[in-house]
Amino acid sequence: MPRYIKRFLEHWQPDLALIAESEIWPNTIMALAERDIPLVMVNGRMSDRSYRRWQKMPGTIRGLLERFALCLAQTAEDAERLARLGAPRVTVTGNIKFDAAPPSADPRVVAHLSGLIAGRPVWLAASTHPGEESAIIAVHRALAKRYPHLLTIIAPRHPHRGPEVAALAGQAGLRASRRSEGIHPDRATDVYVVDTIGEMGLFYRLSPIVLMGGTLVPIGGHNPIEPAKLGAAILHGPHVHSATEIYQALDRSRGALMIKDSATLARAVNELLNNAALTRDMARKAGEAVQALGGAVERTMHSVEPFIVQAKLGARR
Repeated sequence: MPRYIKRFLEHWQPDLALIAESEIWPNTIMALAERDIPLVMVNGRMSDRSYRRWQKMPGTIRGLLERFALCLAQTAEDAERLARLGAPRVTVTGNIKFDAAPPSADPRVVAHLSGLIAGRPVWLAASTHPGEESAIIAVHRALAKRYPHLLTIIAPRHPHRGPEVAALAGQAGLRASRRSEGIHPDRATDVYVVDTIGEMGLFYRLSPIVLMGGTLVPIGGHNPIEPAKLGAAILHGPHVHSATEIYQALDRSRGALMIKDSATLARAVNELLNNAALTRDMARKAGEAVQALGGAVERTMHSVEPFIVQAKLGARR
């Protein structure tokens, strides 16, 4: 909203603006340009879908991107798309998410839940969407014949869907409990639904196998960096267009494995549950792949530093 942007800028009077990833908001960009506030895109991303959409409005996107003093792109592909759309100064610095610390977890809670599920085969489906949970539940039912104490943890992307996911498990004849109700998984729990916020660091630490959601349905795939950093073997479906570079790197390193449907998912989970050495090897390779892609924060700060120096010089005048 232009009037709110104006009020914000007039109050704070920023010396520099950083816009992350693909947040190309026209009113914000124009308001910054009117006040001669340098604008830099950091961790820049331009998905294939957004690129095709902006191609239908070439004059608009060129007029917006020309107002960026610098665009720091995640990948060469992102940089090429931004340049083709009209960004005059583009460079590749990488994805700063690779440098982020893994999510934390209370060691006491980790130890407590680890004790509760000790001795059970466990796998986690993280950030799932409608259409994925039914496949995951079907996999549990298929594998439970071989692993009668199997625990499947499902963390829906949107926690308010917890009751819906638990109901799906119940309809399949499985015993489900929900984290939001304060219930811990016990020997009677088949499916544990993590319908809370801010606890993925805990559950990534508990499960050696993680299926990333948003990949079995055309969402585009959620970020697998966190489980890779926390020692998990990664599984994912074919829909990874929102994080192509990350998944390609994990697949090349054999730290991740693409599955096509519930049948191939069941085979992959079965193989990993049955082969602890393979699971550990995949987890190690996933961690190494993510570590190798680091360094973007340092490169980004190096590129942004001249603007900060200029702002300081201007303030002294």
